[in-house]
Amino acid sequence: MPRVVLVEDDPSVRDGVEMGLLRRGHDVLATATGEAGLEAVDTFRPDLLLLDLMLPGMDGVEVCRRVRARGQLPIIMLTARGDDVDIVVGLDAGADDYVVKPPAPRSSRPASAPCCAASKHLPAYGTSSNTTAPSPSTAPGTPSSGRASRSPWRRPS
Repeated sequence: MPRVVLVEDDPSVRDGVEMGLLRRGHDVLATATGEAGLEAVDTFRPDLLLLDLMLPGMDGVEVCRRVRARGQLPIIMLTARGDDVDIVVGLDAGADDYVVKPPAPRSSRPASAPCCAASKHLPAYGTSSNTTAPSPSTAPGTPSSGRASRSPWRRPS
């Protein structure tokens, strides 16, 4: 079962994303602060980190930099800040993707968008995530994502 650490300070968003990921068969550890998120990455050993940008204490950019300095864990920024500058800062910090939270319930983007974005960065169910690189059709950098591709994702031993 793919393992996800979710770092989100807003309880309603955290609960909703966590529920969506659990329904899709992921094992989820949700935290509310950057410091707790770093600890969760160390102890839970996830296959993916979903990270809010604006967190109390240590912000998401600093968490992203620290996690990226340790290895190639896939990181998706999940945040309400959608300005070009914020996106560039998040990707420059080491995020593999950047998903802007829908600003209003009437948004054309489905509420399940964060879960769908997370799923494309996770290994297929039943495969080993320790040495599995994403398939070319789901990897960042493919024409559908427009992001620069990173080296194959591997968790440090």
